[in-house]
Amino acid sequence: MRAVDIIVRKRDGAELSAEEIEFFIEGYTKGAIPDYQAAAWAMAIYFQGMSDAEATALTLAILHSGQQMNPRALFPPGAKVVDKHSTGGVGDKTTLALAPLVASLGLPVGKLSGRGLGFSGGTIDKLESVAGFHVDIPTEQFERQLREIGLVIGGQTAELAPADGKLYALRDVTGTVPVLPLIASSVMSKKLASGADAIVLDVKVGHGAFMHDLEEATHLARLMVEIGRSAGRQMAAVISAMDQPLGRTVGNALELKEAIDTLHDRGPADFSQLVITLAAEMLRLGGRPGTREELQALARIQLANGRAWEKFRQFIAAQGGDVAMIDDPELLPAAPLVEPALAPGSGYVAELRADQVGLISVALGGGRQKKGDLIDHAVGVVLEAKVGDAVEAGQPLCWIHANDGARLAEARRRLLLSAYRISETPPPAPPLIHKIIE
Repeated sequence: MRAVDIIVRKRDGAELSAEEIEFFIEGYTKGAIPDYQAAAWAMAIYFQGMSDAEATALTLAILHSGQQMNPRALFPPGAKVVDKHSTGGVGDKTTLALAPLVASLGLPVGKLSGRGLGFSGGTIDKLESVAGFHVDIPTEQFERQLREIGLVIGGQTAELAPADGKLYALRDVTGTVPVLPLIASSVMSKKLASGADAIVLDVKVGHGAFMHDLEEATHLARLMVEIGRSAGRQMAAVISAMDQPLGRTVGNALELKEAIDTLHDRGPADFSQLVITLAAEMLRLGGRPGTREELQALARIQLANGRAWEKFRQFIAAQGGDVAMIDDPELLPAAPLVEPALAPGSGYVAELRADQVGLISVALGGGRQKKGDLIDHAVGVVLEAKVGDAVEAGQPLCWIHANDGARLAEARRRLLLSAYRISETPPPAPPLIHKIIE
């Protein structure tokens, strides 16, 4: 087989065999197939799509490109390890609060997370706002920390799903992020490689997600649930809204601060609700008895009593982070310039485009515009007004955290031009959770 023939077949709309997909992934992982051919292949998939069978074969090929973990061997028979993954959104810092919350209730959480893709921020980038925190964890440390603390979050390693690590970075800079089978295979290969018994997926839909309509998001959710079930995992998917940013902050250190607030039970209502909803699903799949409502109530108690926060502190310390920086978030990276974008008129916020806010955060330096770009952890946007809020002319709609005046001025211009829309009448309340797929 030749890589170019596989590219041409996909370009022309053919369904690739499992053998062809395995050949391509193995060649790319080992360096026999270069970036430019992998980019062409990904673009062909962008235009031609993949069948569910191809997506499943791609997931398994990526999974088999490296080692697989077996964390269940670390615990007594019957114990379960759970994992969670989001398809990505603007202001999505959910893992930072959710993982320690669930782990504090005695359910081990071991996960591999990624960096930002496109306008969507990454969990790893947010955690690296803490000095000393490291995510390049060898398998031995991953397993030891999971056993001793019950919580570990690692980045892509050379051992686990290495093909996904290469493809993940390539997609970010080649315009091939919003491709359903590539998203599904990326998510599920990492989840299967980390060996969790149960996996809860947070599938985002809206302007600020890679899935823009509910039907498309439901297709992705069902595909990933079926891939996981075929591999013997317990699965559930929560489809949540991403037309406006989640919570009030967009930007790495800013989002970490908001997660810390949430772990102290003073987070924004929408973000806290999503964390509690996902926690209940993870507990349910993990074998904790009770109805959804009872498990959500349990999660709320755990945020209020401080045990989730203590688990987060243990986790940060275990991975080398400076705990003083989370005990006092004012020590986290801070931008030298903080100025508002003011409402041009009075009325109600009718629209707050998550994608535009995400792109503005990237332009400020909070994301990557090309492969290998460094992240400025301090910059971003703090939202003062969200959809449905009444505003007066001259009132701050948001606060821009920037590292230079020119970027700040451009961010302000773009926020007022393309992100916010003010109307005379209040809009209907936007949904947060669309559906749960089991």
